[in-house]
Amino acid sequence: MPSRHTNTAAMIECALCVALSYVMTKINLFTMPQGGSVDFELVPLILFTYRRGWKWGLAAGTLAGVMRILLGGYFLTPVQVILDYPLAYSFVGLTDLHPFWLGLIAAWVGMTASSVVSGAIFFAQYAPEGQNPWVYSFFYNAPVLGVKYIVSGIAAFILWKILERDLSV
Repeated sequence: MPSRHTNTAAMIECALCVALSYVMTKINLFTMPQGGSVDFELVPLILFTYRRGWKWGLAAGTLAGVMRILLGGYFLTPVQVILDYPLAYSFVGLTDLHPFWLGLIAAWVGMTASSVVSGAIFFAQYAPEGQNPWVYSFFYNAPVLGVKYIVSGIAAFILWKILERDLSV
């Protein structure tokens, strides 16, 4: 059983990574017209998850989603908010799966599924006339989240190797 000191340290790291995740949203590579962007917000969450495990990663992702709501998220309905923020971001906890690339794929699939459901149900009006909203939502969300996970995964991997070498993480 982890000591109280260890849990306190993990909670502090979690809070710092969630805050840093929000700051990293400001380093934006590009933004989609109806929302969504490719940025580095997942990097601190991936590193934290890889360091502390999937349970802590799930908590950090969920908290990061809540922070996104509180600091400027788009609120349409309670279900949409849950799908787009806490649930979607909680899948970052899956990045702890080994090998590393498998965890990234699992997290991407989870976040994409949550975003596709939200998009198809709550944002169907943005689909071109005659197009299935589920198909449109998938082709809107999957590529942007895929690029986000690839960019964040590469950055997290490089940072992890540097930390591992220099700090014996």
